[in-house]
Amino acid sequence: MLQRLVQLLPPRVRAVLRRIPFLVVLYRWLRRGTLTRDRYVFVPLALLAVAIGIATSGDSRGLAPSGALVLIVVVGGLLLKVRSLAALLAVVAAMAAYNVWKDVAAFGLGMIATLSITAVLAVTLARTRQQLGVQGLRGDSMLLELRDRLRRHGEMPRLPDGWSSQVVMLQAGGSSFGGDFVVSASDGDTLEVALVDVSGKGTDAGTRALMLSGAFGGLLGSVQPENFLPACNVYLHRQQWDEGFVTAVHVVVDLRTGEYTVESAGHPPAVQFDAGSGAWRVSSAKGVVLGVVPDLNCVPERGQLRPGDALLLYTDGLVESPGSDLDAGIDRLLGEAERLVPQGFGRGARELVETMAASRDDDCALVLIWRT
Repeated sequence: MLQRLVQLLPPRVRAVLRRIPFLVVLYRWLRRGTLTRDRYVFVPLALLAVAIGIATSGDSRGLAPSGALVLIVVVGGLLLKVRSLAALLAVVAAMAAYNVWKDVAAFGLGMIATLSITAVLAVTLARTRQQLGVQGLRGDSMLLELRDRLRRHGEMPRLPDGWSSQVVMLQAGGSSFGGDFVVSASDGDTLEVALVDVSGKGTDAGTRALMLSGAFGGLLGSVQPENFLPACNVYLHRQQWDEGFVTAVHVVVDLRTGEYTVESAGHPPAVQFDAGSGAWRVSSAKGVVLGVVPDLNCVPERGQLRPGDALLLYTDGLVESPGSDLDAGIDRLLGEAERLVPQGFGRGARELVETMAASRDDDCALVLIWRT
């Protein structure tokens, strides 16, 4: 294949190639198959770099695209492994040195500096991809797939007539990843929802949240509801993480009667709206954060949702501020939640989160379940 590509070059170019010892050695190296895995990308890029270098050296009118060598280095960083990229950089460096020797005006200190900086970035990118074991832009695609999977885990199941729900999540700094996630399951008669908050924010918390969402989602509906948080605690305690803590609130709702049970593991308390009195009542359920002690003992609370009632779950990003009391944050949240009632829970939930999160730099999540 390489011989056929060389034969396509003009005779003058082939004659120049035969007089460059470095390229002769490189040609023999490729023939031995040292870079066979990347050769279909490497060979065209190397030949293109040589063609641009030679065209630039013989260009007296400044029409040759000498800056295209920078693009070749960038493409090599995206598509080649480190070893193949090093060979490509050697070809580019040889062409740059050849043009400097020819005293080409386009190859001044500015072009040399640009090529050097681009080469460093390309090597860094290639090393990262090689450590991940992916090629091209596959690493970015993997992150997007992981983000979408985390979002799908947070989708609530279809509920029977007379019930509605909404999940609103905002990540700190506009990031696609965050430490808050929701897992839920329903068999038509019972709804189970868990809102989990992994300490931290951004990608670091998001990667742990992704792993936990799969584990917790597998436990939800597979174990008895009263054993869900203890099972999550055993799983986390076995991991022995040092990156922080995990809090969670777990709700089980009987969709036939409206009776529900709330359990909390170090999470901000759930809140119920009573349509009869028009008041919000804070849950007394409490427990230790997950993964700290081997045996988790939660104090659950039971209640009932009647038509018009609602149950509000949220993470500490909505109510906690440095130097402020948690109760004050909850009071402010409930004050803002009063506006949900006149305009309907579905329309006001996102506005509530955006209002509460405006003055905070933390991941925020809210789950609202109501009976129509």
